[in-house]
Amino acid sequence: MPGDEREARARARLVAELRHLPSPFDEQAGPVHVTGSAVVTGRRGIVLHMHKRLHRWLQPGGHLEPGEGPWDAALRESQEETGLVLAHPVGGPRLLHVDVHDAAQGHTHLDLRYLLVAPDRDPTPPPGESPEARWFGWGEAGAVADEALLGALRAARLQPEARSASDSSLSDPVTPCPSGATGKGPRSRHNGADRT
Repeated sequence: MPGDEREARARARLVAELRHLPSPFDEQAGPVHVTGSAVVTGRRGIVLHMHKRLHRWLQPGGHLEPGEGPWDAALRESQEETGLVLAHPVGGPRLLHVDVHDAAQGHTHLDLRYLLVAPDRDPTPPPGESPEARWFGWGEAGAVADEALLGALRAARLQPEARSASDSSLSDPVTPCPSGATGKGPRSRHNGADRT
């Protein structure tokens, strides 16, 4: 069940694209393709990284490697971008949210967003990745995250793995702050799932 109107439109677009794209999981096959990203949660809340090109706090994720499923790409990319050893929840990959957005080089990303669980450690992005990655409380994440990520944050906040977060207020909802309040200008509509 879609969490909001944006996700309902994204799901409908995803289904339509999957019906006619010859290689939807191959970035090289065409400008419209599937990407995998993750909402990374743990005892301390949620991990976001400052996208090195977009300069916005986003979830980690990116393009699929040959033979990868989107859940595999979400895990691999998230580990690469945060420096954390992550895992899918008990029971296997859990799709939280779907988003479709325009990306660099005229691409359109059909982004599948999964829940990942992190240990209680500080992120340590390796050289070449966005150098800023850190834990946020759920309310704080909603205040700084890209607008396109808010639906995924709301979905993740409902998961049992998120309920153990030591956020100062577990009842703190994921809500956006006024546009521009992050000091980074107006919110983007991009979720940052591209690495190119």
